[in-house]
Amino acid sequence: METKNEKTIAALTHLSALSQYFIPFGNFILPIIIWSSKKDKSDFIDCNGKQVINFQLSLLLYSIVFILIAVPTLATVVFSNMNWNELLNNHYFFWDKINIADNIGLITLGIVSIVLVVLLKIAEFFLIIIGAINASNGEKYKYPLTINFIK
Repeated sequence: METKNEKTIAALTHLSALSQYFIPFGNFILPIIIWSSKKDKSDFIDCNGKQVINFQLSLLLYSIVFILIAVPTLATVVFSNMNWNELLNNHYFFWDKINIADNIGLITLGIVSIVLVVLLKIAEFFLIIIGAINASNGEKYKYPLTINFIK
């Protein structure tokens, strides 16, 4: 049976991932600090801390993959039919030179990748709250779509 203190620390470990909105990489730094300072004292805190860190690392990996798909894909669409001499001489971009009909597949792939990154960030926010609530109730919460980097 977990003590009230262990439940509180585990819930704070989950909630500390929300610090990313105030501190760059706070979603990694604060959970690691809390987890590493308390992991030897409680299996419950150790389990929840690992889940938070694994979830954040998994989301980082997924986001990088989707961004690496979106940016080159959309850049290819924008710059493939560009007349560079015209652009350099006139110093403005001709949006009408982009051939959308021939590149609809690439445009769709790029937009879907961007939408997936946004959906991941929205889901992350709610899953962190759910994880904190479960930890405060004494449950070991396992995030969905998590790769177990730390076992």
